[in-house]
Amino acid sequence: MASLGKIARRTFLIGSAAIVGGAAFGAWYVGRPAPNPLMPGRGEAALTPFVLVTDDGVTLITPRAEMGQGTQTTLAALLAEELDLDWQDVRVEHGPPATAYYNGALMGEALPGKGYDQSDFMHGLAETIGKVGKVFDMQVTGGSTAMKDGYTRLRVAGATAREALKWAAAERLGVDAAELRTEKGTVIAPDGTVIAYTDLAAEAAEAPLRAPDLRDPADWKYLGKSMPRLDMVGKATGTAAFGIDARPEGLRFAALRINPKRAGMRSFDASTAEGMAGVERVIELRDGVAVVARNTWLAQQAVDAIEVEWEDAPYPADTDKIFQRIADAFDGSANSTMRDDGDAGTLPGGATEVTAEYTLPYLAHATMEPMNATALYTGDTLTVWAGNQAPTFTRDHCATAAGLEPDQVTVITPYLGGGFGRRGELDFSVYATQVAVAMQGTPVQLTWSREEDMRHDFYRPGAMARMRGAVRDGTAVLLDAQVAAQSTTQQAMGRWLGMSPGGPDKGHVDGLFNAPYAIANHRVRGYLADLDVPVGFWRSVGASFNAFFQDCFMDEMAHAAGADPLEFRLALMRDEYPAGAGVLEAVRDMSGWAGEKPGNTGRGVAFSYSFGTPVAQVVEVVDEDGTIRIAHVWIACDVGTALDPGIIEAQMIGGCIYGLSAAVSEEITFAEGEAEQYNFPDYDALRMHNTPDFTVQILENNAHLGGVGEPGTPPAAPALANALFDLTGTRARRLPLNKSFDLLV
Repeated sequence: MASLGKIARRTFLIGSAAIVGGAAFGAWYVGRPAPNPLMPGRGEAALTPFVLVTDDGVTLITPRAEMGQGTQTTLAALLAEELDLDWQDVRVEHGPPATAYYNGALMGEALPGKGYDQSDFMHGLAETIGKVGKVFDMQVTGGSTAMKDGYTRLRVAGATAREALKWAAAERLGVDAAELRTEKGTVIAPDGTVIAYTDLAAEAAEAPLRAPDLRDPADWKYLGKSMPRLDMVGKATGTAAFGIDARPEGLRFAALRINPKRAGMRSFDASTAEGMAGVERVIELRDGVAVVARNTWLAQQAVDAIEVEWEDAPYPADTDKIFQRIADAFDGSANSTMRDDGDAGTLPGGATEVTAEYTLPYLAHATMEPMNATALYTGDTLTVWAGNQAPTFTRDHCATAAGLEPDQVTVITPYLGGGFGRRGELDFSVYATQVAVAMQGTPVQLTWSREEDMRHDFYRPGAMARMRGAVRDGTAVLLDAQVAAQSTTQQAMGRWLGMSPGGPDKGHVDGLFNAPYAIANHRVRGYLADLDVPVGFWRSVGASFNAFFQDCFMDEMAHAAGADPLEFRLALMRDEYPAGAGVLEAVRDMSGWAGEKPGNTGRGVAFSYSFGTPVAQVVEVVDEDGTIRIAHVWIACDVGTALDPGIIEAQMIGGCIYGLSAAVSEEITFAEGEAEQYNFPDYDALRMHNTPDFTVQILENNAHLGGVGEPGTPPAAPALANALFDLTGTRARRLPLNKSFDLLV
């Protein structure tokens, strides 16, 4: 089978002025097809950047990483559906870094608007704007966009390949291609002649490519059904290859120790480490040191033996001072006012005012597979094996670290042992490159200890909210929300592109400004905290904290209005966003919300719209002799089109567990400039004994395809907090909850 090739050089060097001005290259640059990065061998056909046909099968070149979310399984189904190939016969390889694999859906999210009220025209405009992702080489897995981006592109790729293969068969048989049909990886002629796709590869490579009409969903064989996971057998048998499993010949192992205060290094003494048997080299880095040894454990032991004097942190030294800086942001000008309906500054006559302040902590990603990357530098080339969410950015930054051009770098992306946004960062691959450059000619695998991983994350930012509302006649008549936190978008884009976007930060107030409640006087303002604590994209990003602010406060307003919390939400949403009301009605009915419940039981509801998908959750908690157990969670989501119900259900449950874990016990705190949490005993997640039972219902009323990887996370914390109020009468306005409630841990 052919190896995956690379684009030789980027055709243009694009600066921000070219995009903003729109004149340097014109619309043709954004709209033209990206070059095909695949370089097929003799007798093989790379019919599109996504389909490789060889004499031994058909391979989907996937543009998105598989990190446990089932992406590659559904992408394979999208391709097989149009290609008339048995789904189990589709092989999958992650694509190389290439412009062709840009994520258009991710860029389309930048379009202004609340999202839930997006018209077909605006949806189409977002898809058009998404093509700007080519300009920035935005090959990223994230934002719950893999299916939104691949839904049409992979079907078109399959249909295009199918027609190319029919053309090749027609040329060979001397018949019209319209007389041919395809079935199970073969082209069939009217006289019964059957030709396998694999026998047509060389001829199909010469076919004029065109995109035919796509098949009606009524004719789908795979989509809309729960398919077996492509990665299931490998992961169950231990044969699946993750980044940490890379084993090039001659491999050495490395560990690093970098400044926990996120600054530079003044000096170090490595004499003890250098004298340890099996240690091959100590390498100085800009902000730390690395040790290369014959195995990872020895390397970690040796690097811990190095005495280091660190520079001080560029941010306040402790948690209280950091949060004071976040609070100070409210005294400045708002970065955004993404919603400003009516007059939110004036209390309506006869209304009862409701106020609350909330605070949420910094959070780590805590991926199960520790951060790692393997690199081999030869002097002229660099190969990097890294489970990453951004191959083009990884390639470019590693090239810079090695003093090479991007076309001299090969990036291999295996399975990711959890990502959640952390593996969209570049540091772990760049550090591995720096070590490899010092060990020229020898492949080196750099594995972070859990302590290094936990204390050098790009955290979900700590956040604060000041909420003011008013209720009258059983409903909300005013909501004025203010949120302060660091900007994840500005920091992350600065690391990726070397430039931070200006203007209103939409992601900063996601889940708050676009909460689909019809409140006459409704304002949402976002304030950016001036802090250098490293922050980044964390599963569900801004919605992870804004949904807590929004829907805990909705609960407080409902109680102030004397209304049932679920019906209070429904009344404000039915006309504003029917699909959202639908998921609330679903969890109401699933959970028996209106029925009687035991006195030792509490139930709370929460709703969030994020990444194009409305999700409602009802959490039930039970007091068992003074210890509170999370007993059951009912989840309803509306994804528009359920491409794989089994994967959607799994992602809703997994996202909820991620959110509940953060709500119950997780936080990152700081002392003397360092994160105080080192490992899972300091940063625990839900375990089997305290994870609730789940019931999931998937609806398909939403106008457009929504994401599934992240939307299950935001409602979890507010639903749990509201359930605890229902049980105990105590409001939770600060997380984690184990500091205020005796929860089963």
